[in-house]
Amino acid sequence: MPLLEASPDRIAAAARRVMARCDELARVSAQSGAIERVYLSPEHARVNRLAAEWMREVGLRTWQDAAGNQLGRIERSADPDPAAPALMIGSHLDTVKDAGRFDGIIGVLMALEVVRLLRQESEGVSRVPLPFAVEVAAFSDEEGTRFGKALLGSSAVAGTWNDAWWTLADEDGVTLRQAFLEFGLDPGRIGEAARRPDHLVAYLEAHIEQGPELDRAGEPLAVVSSIASARRFQLTVEGEARHAGGTPYDMRRDALLGASEAALAVERICRSEHHIIGTVGQLEAFPGAVNVVPGEAHLSVDLRGELDGERDRVWDEISRELDDIMGRRGLRWQAREVHNAPAVRCGLLLQDVVREGIVHAVERRSDEPPVIFSRAGHDAMAIGSITDVGMLFLRNPDGVSHHPDEAVSAADVALGIRALTESVLQLAADRL
Repeated sequence: MPLLEASPDRIAAAARRVMARCDELARVSAQSGAIERVYLSPEHARVNRLAAEWMREVGLRTWQDAAGNQLGRIERSADPDPAAPALMIGSHLDTVKDAGRFDGIIGVLMALEVVRLLRQESEGVSRVPLPFAVEVAAFSDEEGTRFGKALLGSSAVAGTWNDAWWTLADEDGVTLRQAFLEFGLDPGRIGEAARRPDHLVAYLEAHIEQGPELDRAGEPLAVVSSIASARRFQLTVEGEARHAGGTPYDMRRDALLGASEAALAVERICRSEHHIIGTVGQLEAFPGAVNVVPGEAHLSVDLRGELDGERDRVWDEISRELDDIMGRRGLRWQAREVHNAPAVRCGLLLQDVVREGIVHAVERRSDEPPVIFSRAGHDAMAIGSITDVGMLFLRNPDGVSHHPDEAVSAADVALGIRALTESVLQLAADRL
């Protein structure tokens, strides 16, 4: 039976507030007429201040941690203890360039409305009627837009920060260490952001689906079963630069054509595999002159899969195909792996409570809600190294994301808020 007693009007008001605040945050941008908020920027500082204000409004004690994440906490009602473990709920506030206004952001704002509803359930006291504290996390660098390394904020919280990252530089040559100092953070204190497993009960994240499955199925919400494993490579293809007019075809070692054939091979191989997605998102030729046969080409390969073993097997198949392509064309190739993230399974208990939340939120639902795996990465991947994670997906019309056309309806947000709050209450009931 449902545990949340909030009225439909109260839930609808919460959804309207979330949508309005998404619009407000969209105006905090480094670009005019587009959304861009990157790590350790003035825009990052501004949205942290806004988030802190909204956190305090619902009764959270707030702080910015040593990695620049904005956090808030409210104590449990019975035997309040500042050292008690907490259920963390949240997502991120940073964006890609020319972004939509909901990716990540909506998960933070929905978490605030969950806290508001929980406090209203307990008549507005400064604690929540749960056997654990609740923390809201607004992570600072899920996208990796500025320094090319994703999940920096949540990795710091998970205690998996790598000191090699300090030398990463943005497109202006500013290193991560320098950016920390300019933002007012102390690189030497980064370890203070780390949380131990006994600090947390679990982590829940609501997020728009960054694909079309829910929209195609006519479903507003889904349980997430896992987050895709990912590997990313930067490939170099070497040939020979020669005069475009004077070099006959039988003497050409065209690196761009080899790279182009490699890109088509990635698509062909991955299309034949279940739950494996491969993307070539970058392709560049050198020397880049209109009248020169390209002597070198660079391309990226992004591989994602539900299971690590399947993903790795497909990469091996792609590698064999590239050996054949380059051999036929008289070219050489090499790959440098720049990212490797294992698949993260959502906790079975958390899948259960999210499923219960959806069942009680979506009226006239008699069957099981959809269960899908996330092909995109999320902060839950990093936090999954220290606690169980669970995720709730909201329908995203046409599946457009990382784009200004990204969308979600207020009606679906209302369902998501009810489902997420119900999930928290179901988790609490399980622990009593």
